[in-house]
Amino acid sequence: MRLDKFLSDMGAGTRSELKKDIRKGNASVDGVTVKDPGFSVSPSSRVIYKGSVIGYDEFEYYMLNKPAGVISASEDDREPTVVDLITGLKRKDLFPVGRLDRDTEGLLLITNDGALAHRLLSPKHHVDKVYYVKVSGILTGSDVELFGEGLVLTDGLECLPADLRIISTSDEDYESEAEITIREGKFHQVKRMFSSVGAEVIYLKRLSMGSLSLDPALVPGEYRPLTPEELSSLK
Repeated sequence: MRLDKFLSDMGAGTRSELKKDIRKGNASVDGVTVKDPGFSVSPSSRVIYKGSVIGYDEFEYYMLNKPAGVISASEDDREPTVVDLITGLKRKDLFPVGRLDRDTEGLLLITNDGALAHRLLSPKHHVDKVYYVKVSGILTGSDVELFGEGLVLTDGLECLPADLRIISTSDEDYESEAEITIREGKFHQVKRMFSSVGAEVIYLKRLSMGSLSLDPALVPGEYRPLTPEELSSLK
């Protein structure tokens, strides 16, 4: 790839800024000063820019415990996004894999690996997504059966069979806690599924996606890079 693109991908500056600096002799490749912004480099090249070694990472992978109140987007002119929470990143092309509603918390994968994102989100792969949910209403065994059969919502949406496990119910508070496993991710799907059986979601948190489970050490808003084992398992 071009030297200026290499540096731009790693967040060293804009392409126009980098071209000027490279022409001024502020970059070297494998020990040789290079003044051509279009000079061909590889990810393994030793690139030094303004005295700092710039390593190349083709992909970055972060596990984020998404907090409520932040939108699942790469950028927004008015509101904070989940990508804004990732500080010190090298690449500028990160995006969230899938979406969580503004008020939903929990596991979100942030990456720039489009192929992996496609595999995780493609309906034909039926990747499990597990959520903890608290609802206003009393869930029963008949709801478990309905979810397992595949709900048809009032607007005609046909949901794939989902696994519903009731954790607790409280007649006094008129609330229930449960875990639900779905294998698709349509708009507001979990909330709409519970609404169809007369239960209103009051708290929702994603616990896992495929083989990736939320690290319990991460408080809402915190993140960390994926471990090699987690990444290998996802792929």
